[in-house]
Amino acid sequence: MENESAGDLVPAVKPELQIASSDLFPPYSGAEKTVEAPQSETTDKDMLCPICMQIIKDAFLTSCGHSFCYMCIITHLDNRSDCPCCASSLTKNQIYPNFLLDKLLKKTSASQVSKSASPLEQFRLVLLQGYQVSVKEVDTLLSLLSEKKRKLEQEEAERNMQNLLEFLHFLRKKKIDELNEVQTDIQYIKEDASMVERRRMELYRARDTYLTKMQKQAGDLQLQEPKSWFSSSMNKDNNDLKYASAKTHGGVPTGNFHHKDVDGKSQASSIVAQARDASSVLTSQHTSQSSLAVIRKKRVQSQFNDLQQCYLQKRRQLVSPSQNNDKKDADDMKREGYSSALSDFQSVLSTFTQYSRLRVIAELRHGELYHSANIVSSIEFDRDDELFATADVSRRIKVFNFSTIVNEPPEAHCPVVEIPTRSKLSCLSWNKHTKNHIASSDYEGTVFVWDVNTQQSVMEYEEHEKRVWSVDFSRIEPSMLVSGSDDCKVKIWCTRQESSAINIDMKANICCVKYNPGSSNHIAVGSVDHHIHYYDLRNTSHPLHVFSGHQKTVSYVKFLSNDELASASTDSTLRLWDVKHHLPVRTFRGHTNEKNFVGLSVNSDFLACGSETNEVYSYHKAISKPLTWHRFGTPNVDDSDDEPGSYFISAVCWKNDSPTLLAANSLGTIKVLVLAT
Repeated sequence: MENESAGDLVPAVKPELQIASSDLFPPYSGAEKTVEAPQSETTDKDMLCPICMQIIKDAFLTSCGHSFCYMCIITHLDNRSDCPCCASSLTKNQIYPNFLLDKLLKKTSASQVSKSASPLEQFRLVLLQGYQVSVKEVDTLLSLLSEKKRKLEQEEAERNMQNLLEFLHFLRKKKIDELNEVQTDIQYIKEDASMVERRRMELYRARDTYLTKMQKQAGDLQLQEPKSWFSSSMNKDNNDLKYASAKTHGGVPTGNFHHKDVDGKSQASSIVAQARDASSVLTSQHTSQSSLAVIRKKRVQSQFNDLQQCYLQKRRQLVSPSQNNDKKDADDMKREGYSSALSDFQSVLSTFTQYSRLRVIAELRHGELYHSANIVSSIEFDRDDELFATADVSRRIKVFNFSTIVNEPPEAHCPVVEIPTRSKLSCLSWNKHTKNHIASSDYEGTVFVWDVNTQQSVMEYEEHEKRVWSVDFSRIEPSMLVSGSDDCKVKIWCTRQESSAINIDMKANICCVKYNPGSSNHIAVGSVDHHIHYYDLRNTSHPLHVFSGHQKTVSYVKFLSNDELASASTDSTLRLWDVKHHLPVRTFRGHTNEKNFVGLSVNSDFLACGSETNEVYSYHKAISKPLTWHRFGTPNVDDSDDEPGSYFISAVCWKNDSPTLLAANSLGTIKVLVLAT
């Protein structure tokens, strides 16, 4: 990404022409006015240099009788040859030191210092000038000073004690508040632990009941097996007698008892085997779950602070808005066994501990190896997650069948559609209603809407004056799309008309735009001014809110839900915002992003982004540290013209609400990754 800096400079307010007060009013020469004000003003005016309008320094007298500062008159005569007061001819040889005026000025200056000095300073000056003081007077002064010192020290000590007391009271209040909060949290934890323990015991009892039932069934069948053999033998003898009797009387046997007994024996053996297998499976599952529990426990401990904050935040939010319905909530909790906050946190905890790595299930080469035009700038799934499209700087949109990439060998990894474009591509957006429509933005400032089936453009918009970084279709109104450009403009387009429907002028370059998935009237705009501007398109004169927090350019904005917005920046952070209440929620750190577009994708629970370390990172929205990450392989440096550290992830995309992720890097390698244990 080219990190534009135009938006970083705030235009300075042009300073208005200011007139020095000395040009209008002469400087005040004394600290106090006396009764002889007119005489003092006359004296003060006579002591001012007519050139600089300040007290004369090193007074010099001209042949025409005017006095000036030496440096002022010399500077004037370097440029001109006349008197500044009367304009008579004057040269440097016609100016002389004015010793009398200098002496008067020094006396006046000393008098002014004396008038403006504090009583203590005046007393010190008097002593320095040799004023005679007796020993008795000195003792009196020392006594007064000692008493004054004692009084000042006492007042200072009282102030210090007062400050200390106020600090301790404030600290006590703060700690009491913290203690109350901790006690409340402990009560929440105690209640939730009790509910979880009851639920756990219910599960254990259900498991034990099932095991006991299976073991009892297996034991009963084993005990019944000899009896069945005895019954089978007795039935066989009876059958033989019946057969002989029937034969003697010319009849036939009335039933096939032998085959029924064999079938009964076979069924009993089968049930016994199934019971044993079920018992062994449960035992092995218990063993594997124990080892898995150890792994999950380590993951919890490694992110304990974030998980603790998540739990307490959810638990406190449950109580705060429902103070008037405490009894009803308590009854609901007893009836259901779980509070909604605890259920939400359990979902976060189980999801977070379920995954520990990103596993590669397929890999695709996108173009020629080591070619700079391989950089995939955007990658997006279609409406049904059957196809995904890539945009790159090689001026082509390529559409792939996801099932083919995952299930077929690499030689079958060819695009099903390939659309050539006029310029380098920056972004793609599938229409979520019309499956075959996809929008693109390019470096020439053009926005296209393509029909993937015909490989032809449906609409072409050329109003932007500079490179368009981002484009997005509305999920609610499929004919509307938004684009943002380096020309500092956000434009709303309708596929049923040829010109833009709405135009928003901003003060900085636009790097990303996104429609709110639950509204066709709200968009988020990321800019190089470090802010996210959230607009209601029914009134674009001012944004609804400006989200501040990033320290550098905002490169991506994505919605997790109608109320949750994620953003990425070149300050190497992701941020989560609550657009309903206009609040920051969380900051995610771990990846490196200082200059490039590295991609951002979200689903209901996870965020994914690239890194300039050639790694793709995954975050859970409730935890500020990475959930896991995967490093793309680095090619042989001898085969490439680039520095080994110059490769970076350039685009990512989640498959809708699934643990499957597409990621592409600057070498054109696309990987299909899945979150795994």
